[in-house]
Amino acid sequence: MSNKLILIVSTVLMVLVSFLGSVNPAAAETYTVKMGSDNGMLQFDPQTVTIKPGDTVKWVNNKLAPHNAVFDSVKLGPDLAKSLSQKNLVFSPGEGYETTFPADIATGEYSYYCEPHRGAGMIGKIIVE
Repeated sequence: MSNKLILIVSTVLMVLVSFLGSVNPAAAETYTVKMGSDNGMLQFDPQTVTIKPGDTVKWVNNKLAPHNAVFDSVKLGPDLAKSLSQKNLVFSPGEGYETTFPADIATGEYSYYCEPHRGAGMIGKIIVE
């Protein structure tokens, strides 16, 4: 190969590598769910969130603590429910936690509840599309 051809091929490869390095895959999103509505109701706000695999849900204590977010192990199986659930109670406004849904999670509906307020109807749903 001549030096000129090597230079051309090297330049083309550098351009391709720099282009491929700058192309980002779709970034994962973070969705916020308030625990306790602004008007003082024992509910998640919003009650239903639609996400994609790999996205994160951030639960934030808003009002009427304590709260948590627990997924049903009977419906999901103990391992998945445990990995998605946040069983620790939060008490202070603004306190919370995040759950990132696995990239390989099946599409469908995932219901959860607040253990202390489940009887009051504090349930939510994550829809994975």
